[in-house]
Amino acid sequence: MSFINNLKFNDDGLIPAIIQEEGTGRVLMMAWMNADSIRDTIETGKTHFWSRSRQKYWMKGESSGNTQQVKDVAYDCDGDTLLIQVEQIGAACHEGYKSCFFRSVKEDAGVVTEERLVDPEELYGKKS
Repeated sequence: MSFINNLKFNDDGLIPAIIQEEGTGRVLMMAWMNADSIRDTIETGKTHFWSRSRQKYWMKGESSGNTQQVKDVAYDCDGDTLLIQVEQIGAACHEGYKSCFFRSVKEDAGVVTEERLVDPEELYGKKS
């Protein structure tokens, strides 16, 4: 995995990763990765990330079961952003939506633009 040497991580050793649904091109989420999570993502075929808020390494779907099957990993011309194409199983968002980008700022109202797939209280036993 020598390509990792071509990547530009920030001062915390992290790089942003855009997660996109293969086939539709829909952006599902953005998360942070470190070198270990990149390696594990490629080796297992499941996405792994670093949570800055929880200071924790995690695999997408480890608690919810809503996993991402990796189809392709690419990086941009500057080597400072990853694009990971996946097959999304269930909701990508911890709030129960297919995508984390389910609000539109049309008319400055923060309008919800899609149907919630699952209630987070059912998954996690608490409100998100």
